[in-house]
Amino acid sequence: MIKRLFDVDPWRVKSTKLDRTDKRLQESLTAIGNGYMGMRGNFEEGYSGDSHIGTYLAGVWYPDKTRVGWWKNGYPEYFGKVINATNFIPVELMVNDHKVDLAIDEVKDYEIELDMKTGILKRAYTWINGQQEVRFTFKRYVSVALKELAVIEVTAEVLKGNATIVFTPKMDGNMVNEDSNYDEKFWLEMNRISGKKSSLTTKTIENPFGIEQFTVTTMMENVAENHEKRTYAEEFMQVEEKITYTLAAGEKAKVTKFVSVLTSRDVAPNDQLARAAEILDQAIDLGEEEIKAQHIAVWQERWHKADVVIKGDAESQQGIRFNIFQLFSTYYGEDNRLNIGPKGFTGEKYGGATYWDTEAFILPMYLSVADDSVSEQLLTYRHNQLSGAFHNAKQQGLQGALYPMVTFNGIESHNEWEITFEEIHRNSTIAYAIYNYTNYTGDETFLSTKGIEMLVAISRFWADRVHYSKRNDQYMIHGVTGPNEYENNINNNWYTNTMAAWTLRYTLESLMKVSSIIVNELHVTAEEKKLWENIVQK
Repeated sequence: MIKRLFDVDPWRVKSTKLDRTDKRLQESLTAIGNGYMGMRGNFEEGYSGDSHIGTYLAGVWYPDKTRVGWWKNGYPEYFGKVINATNFIPVELMVNDHKVDLAIDEVKDYEIELDMKTGILKRAYTWINGQQEVRFTFKRYVSVALKELAVIEVTAEVLKGNATIVFTPKMDGNMVNEDSNYDEKFWLEMNRISGKKSSLTTKTIENPFGIEQFTVTTMMENVAENHEKRTYAEEFMQVEEKITYTLAAGEKAKVTKFVSVLTSRDVAPNDQLARAAEILDQAIDLGEEEIKAQHIAVWQERWHKADVVIKGDAESQQGIRFNIFQLFSTYYGEDNRLNIGPKGFTGEKYGGATYWDTEAFILPMYLSVADDSVSEQLLTYRHNQLSGAFHNAKQQGLQGALYPMVTFNGIESHNEWEITFEEIHRNSTIAYAIYNYTNYTGDETFLSTKGIEMLVAISRFWADRVHYSKRNDQYMIHGVTGPNEYENNINNNWYTNTMAAWTLRYTLESLMKVSSIIVNELHVTAEEKKLWENIVQK
C-alpha cells in the first residue's frame, strides 16, 4: 500500500498529519518560488530532526571543481550548481523559555497547506506543554508582483494558561550545500547590520575558473504591535531580533517579517543596501494585505491562461496543477539570462542548472499556456550562450556549435563522458525549439535574426560529426548515447540520426526565407549547402 503524505485536493497540497519520517519530502512538495528566488517548505520556527534547509536565488551559482575517480580527456573542469543562500525565513519561537520544536514537542490539530492558486504556504498547530496550549499559525509567500520581496507572518494565540512568547526573526548565512564536491562553504560574509532594518551581505568564494563572484544582500524589517520588549543581536553570518509578548488566555500576538533580497546580477554591491531598504519601505507603506492582493492577482492571471481542468480524476487534477505551479514558480520569462532547473527551487538535485529538457519537454508547454514572450525569452537565453556552444564543439575537435547537456553560462559542465560527449542529440532539440516557436506563433522574426544564426552553427556541427561510409554509401554517426541514456557508445542511434538530418533540412529551408545579406554574413556557401543536402539524402 502506498503511503500518502498529502490529501487529494484540486488546488491544494495539504495535510492534517505531522509526518516526521518524511520531513524532507514534505519540504520538497511545499516549496515555493517566484522565478527570482525560492525555498523549500522548511519550518520557520526551526526543526531539530532530519531536514534539508534550502533557499535558492536564480542565476546565483558556483563552479564546483569536478571530482572524479580518474580524469578523462576533455572533461569539464567544474560542475555548476545553484548554491544554498542565506536562510531568511526563520522566526524561532520560545514559550516560557521552552523552544518550540515540532521534532520533539507535543502538538494537536496540525495543518499544512500550499495553495497553488495563490502561491501561499500556510501552517497551523496547537502547541501543548502540560496545561498550557498555544495556537501558532504561519503564512509565507514570495511575491510574484515584486520579485525581490518575501513575506513571512507568524501569529500566536494563547488558548490555555499564561505565556511569555519570544519571536526571534533571524537571517542565517551559515548555509551549506549537501552536494558540495569538497564539503566547502560557498559564502563569505561581507557586512552585517542589526537594527530596525537588519541586513546580511555575503559574497561567493573565489574560484579558479574565471566565473564571476556573486554578492547578495538580504534585509529584513519586522512589523509587530504592542510588544513588551524588542532587542537586536548579531554574530558571524547571522542577524536576529527578539520580540517579546506576555499574553493571557485569549490574547494574540503577530509578527510580520518583510524580507528583501538583492543580488549583484541586477544591483551593484555598493547600491544593494539602499535599494533593499527602499523595497522594504515600499512594502510596509503598501501593507501586507495590498502586497498579498497584488501577488494573488498575478497568479490569477497566470492560471486564467494555463489551467487544465480534468473531470472525474481528482489525483490527476491535483497533479497537473502541481506541475504547472512548480514550473511557473521556477520561471515565467522575466529574465532571459535564466532557465529552468529540473528541480526548480525544491532542492539541490541536478544543481539547479539548465538541461536539454527545457527545449525538449517544457518549451512546448509554455507555448500552449503562457504568453509567447516567455518562450521567446527561453530561445534568447540559448542565443545569448551561442559562444559557449562553439566552445563545446571545439572541445570535441569539431566545427559549429554544440549546446550543452548541463550549463549556467553556455559552457558544458556535466562530467559523465557518456552524457557530455555522447548525448549529442540535445543539439537538435534547440533547432526543434526554434521550429516549434515559429510554427506555433506564426512569427518568423526570431527565426530570421537570431534563430538562423543558431541553426547554421548547429548544422555545421552535425556536418562535421557525421562520417561517410563508402561501402554503404551513407553518412553515419558513431559513438553516441541516445535519449534513453542507458545504452552507450551506440552507432547510428535512430533518434540522433533522424534529428541530425531533420536539423540540416530545416536549416536549408530556413535559409531560403531570410535575406541574402544574412546568408552572406553567416558565410554559408553553395558548396556547404550542397554538402548538407547530400548528408540529408544519405
